[in-house]
Amino acid sequence: MEKRVVITGLGAITPIGKNVEEFWEGIKQGKCGIAPITHFDTTEFKVKLAAEIKNYDPEEYLDKKQAKRLDRFSQYALIAAKEAMQKSGITKENTNMERVGVIVSSGIGGLATIEEQCENYIQKGADRVAPMYIPAAICNMAAGNVAIEIGAKGESFSVVTACASATHSIGESYRLVKHGYEDVMVVGGTEASITPTGIAGFMNIKALSQSTDAVRASIPFDKERNGFVMGEGAGILVLEELEHAKKRNATIYAEIVGYGATSDAYHITSPSPDGEGGKRAMEKAMLEAGVKPEQVDYINAHGTSTHLNDSCETMAIKGAFKEVASQVMVSSTKGHTGHLLGAAGAVEAIVCIKALQEGLVPATIGYKVPDEECDLDIVPNEARKKEIHYAMSNSLGFGGHNSSILLKKYEE
Repeated sequence: MEKRVVITGLGAITPIGKNVEEFWEGIKQGKCGIAPITHFDTTEFKVKLAAEIKNYDPEEYLDKKQAKRLDRFSQYALIAAKEAMQKSGITKENTNMERVGVIVSSGIGGLATIEEQCENYIQKGADRVAPMYIPAAICNMAAGNVAIEIGAKGESFSVVTACASATHSIGESYRLVKHGYEDVMVVGGTEASITPTGIAGFMNIKALSQSTDAVRASIPFDKERNGFVMGEGAGILVLEELEHAKKRNATIYAEIVGYGATSDAYHITSPSPDGEGGKRAMEKAMLEAGVKPEQVDYINAHGTSTHLNDSCETMAIKGAFKEVASQVMVSSTKGHTGHLLGAAGAVEAIVCIKALQEGLVPATIGYKVPDEECDLDIVPNEARKKEIHYAMSNSLGFGGHNSSILLKKYEE
């Protein structure tokens, strides 16, 4: 028998807030977390801006040994997971930890560690490469470290689908709980790729904005958009089988009711020009939920601020929602946070959950110049007070990976 799946815990560390409350307050206020890069010297770089975690000291959250041996992407995952677990109230006393799984993903993994240890090898030789290099760098270690930290002994792995990673993680975890394989899943994404080669790599495929104006650098759906802005951080959700949550008298933030995933099978970096893959992902999510397009109130778009993504995603939404596409509120919160790559879908799912809870649809900030190719209701510049019952979150990744989840305001 299929189970209902609810969200009972949320955790986040983002460029506009180092916990869920700060993050959501930043979204409501239209705060922009983009600023000049401080992680390294950008003198030789055309790209000068990113959305970094501000005033970050890992030892405020982790013990000294943990902080030293973990790459930042794993640190961020642990910080967000601890918050989510604390909010969920799950303990070894009220939950069988053998039925608690973890899927925490990253698009790139420990890039700073890779850079540092490659430099050690080149400058000092093989014997000077750190023994913890591989365990710090590999993508699955965010999931591994979270499972160890919380004592989760169910399924534990990571999904690597570039910028769609976190949404895939949420969707796959939803199905594990829905079909009875696990009672609880701790899920999401994490990323820490604001590094010299991370910025240089995206810069040299012309994906990043070279703007030096923080409020006009990440401008989804604006005609003058010219690339995305790199962000960093993590988002973690606790997904739980409804009856399990009710037995614990858990706080229920929202319900997840649908998931769709597709492949463009088109190009390694460009989305399918007609948005066909994204369209089918949204249709699949609605089909699983038994929800019609006119019932969906809000879409948190992938909305990266690149010309191709925003125009193709607009076409995808029009294809999936047809005659009601103009009635659905669609915004991108990447003007606030930049693009968190493999963590984007998790922090944006949290945005959807808070929007459902509070009846407040976040704005697409920094918007000035309308684009006839992106003619949806993108909630420009001002958050909109409106009760919503269904919210969708889209993520689209390099490689043609598309994922959509559908969330519902929780009702008995």
